[in-house]
Amino acid sequence: MGDTTDIRNGLTINYKNGLYSVVSFQHVKPGKGPAFVRTKLKNIETGKVIDNTFSSGAKLDVVRIERRPFQYLYRDETGLIFMNNETYDQIPLDRNLITGIDFLKEGMNVDVVFHADNEEPLFAELPPQVELEITYTEPGIKGDTTSTSAMKPAKLETGAEINVPLFINIGDRIKIDTAEGTYLERVKS
Repeated sequence: MGDTTDIRNGLTINYKNGLYSVVSFQHVKPGKGPAFVRTKLKNIETGKVIDNTFSSGAKLDVVRIERRPFQYLYRDETGLIFMNNETYDQIPLDRNLITGIDFLKEGMNVDVVFHADNEEPLFAELPPQVELEITYTEPGIKGDTTSTSAMKPAKLETGAEINVPLFINIGDRIKIDTAEGTYLERVKS
């Protein structure tokens, strides 16, 4: 158990029969009345974000979670298979538990978050940025080398499609923001 003084970004709590992670918080001490903590909580299972206010000193059911490095190996009928980088144990994960799954490719390292008390995998997160190769896009036109405001669709080696600047061509490697699913920059070969 904990209380509102333990609230910090990333803290996971058991709240309203679900696991929620603190996205943001703000301690508020109004001139009149008791202090409180305003929070944004993200449901780990559904991804839904809710606003919630806790009165100062309220008790919280804090859940211990652990992040462990895993490598994505392959996909089969049980799900996506990941290997622990330290123990070499393999576990299957359902695709619904993986954030940014469109940018996941074999051999990629991810963090798998476990409920520390019962060793249950909660979700897997890709790195904030990944480098992938463009497998198809319309060819660039001469003169479209510096504009980053005009975009065109492109298909990545994982099968995902994103919008890229006009100067990007087939075979180029680009850096992608996995949270937003957006183009960041072209990677020099």
